[in-house]
Amino acid sequence: MSAADTREKLLVGALRTLTEQGIAKTSARTVAAAAGVNQALVFYHFGSVDELLAAACRHGAEQRVAHHRPRLAAVSSLTELLEFGRVMHDEEKRGGHVAFLGQLLAGAQTQPRLAPATAAGLDLWVEEIEKVLARVLEGSPVAEFTDPAGLARAVAAAFIGLELYEGVDEAGAMSALDALEQLAGLVGVLEELGPVAQRAVRLRLRKVRRTQLP
Repeated sequence: MSAADTREKLLVGALRTLTEQGIAKTSARTVAAAAGVNQALVFYHFGSVDELLAAACRHGAEQRVAHHRPRLAAVSSLTELLEFGRVMHDEEKRGGHVAFLGQLLAGAQTQPRLAPATAAGLDLWVEEIEKVLARVLEGSPVAEFTDPAGLARAVAAAFIGLELYEGVDEAGAMSALDALEQLAGLVGVLEELGPVAQRAVRLRLRKVRRTQLP
């Protein structure tokens, strides 16, 4: 087995162990057992379990983002983005990816070395969402009043929170998604206004923004 094959097995083993057993039970021994290799290879290839988990975090995020990228590229409205979010949520939950993310977020609170890798993995999602938001908001009456980069982080944070929240209150999480779709519907209504009405909306928003500036 090549070094690349061994690394791949360890990354997959780390993802599976973290998802199935939780971060408290994730060790060189349990990851190596899941990967079917000698536990010494964890340290040979990654140096430590934390470094392995950090690499697994980015590896997992890259795979999931690549999997969903074609569908994200086809999104043409905020409503479609939220509809896709529901589908993606169900798919990620069935695949155990929501549980994996929850374990990483929990681990990063007590193991600081995991925080940068977890943030880097989330950034891959944020970058894709930002592209969608910049595209669907272009030409909208609210386009000049929104920050796609900041909004992308807010959307990513909202979905992460909802995914974790669903574990204790599924109905509440679905209600929150419904509320987000209602907001997207309001933006859709603004986009359907005629040029004169859109101009009036922009002027009003500019006035409100000026009153909020320090």
